[in-house]
Amino acid sequence: MRYCKSKEQAEDVLQDGFVKVFIKLAEFKHEGSFEGWIRKIMVNTALDSLRKEMKISADVEIEFAVDKSESETVLAELSAAEIVQLISMMPDGYRVVFNLFAIEGYSHQEIADSLGITESTSKSQYSRARAYLRKKMEKEEFGR
Repeated sequence: MRYCKSKEQAEDVLQDGFVKVFIKLAEFKHEGSFEGWIRKIMVNTALDSLRKEMKISADVEIEFAVDKSESETVLAELSAAEIVQLISMMPDGYRVVFNLFAIEGYSHQEIADSLGITESTSKSQYSRARAYLRKKMEKEEFGR
């Protein structure tokens, strides 16, 4: 759900991902965890689906700065469902980069290589995603 716009799209990606897992099962070399291997296939399947539907916006150079703020404390207090809801409301480019960087742990260079964008675009999209989340949390307050 973190990568998709709708439940139906997420179900399609999940099904496609499991088909790929079963097709490639003989290729699993028992190096590393099975869960990690499946996760990589699922993430790549979601990215493949997104690539078919969208193009991430053109490169925009910005100074990338990570700041700790009150919104991170608020984010820590949200339930998993509320976090998924917030992420699902993001524009596509923000959502994909946010998921890959903040949740999956990819570097900006890995994201850039995977999506065919520059590292600075990845950083820009992530910075904008954080700002978007901050704004939504302040506006919506999710019943808090």
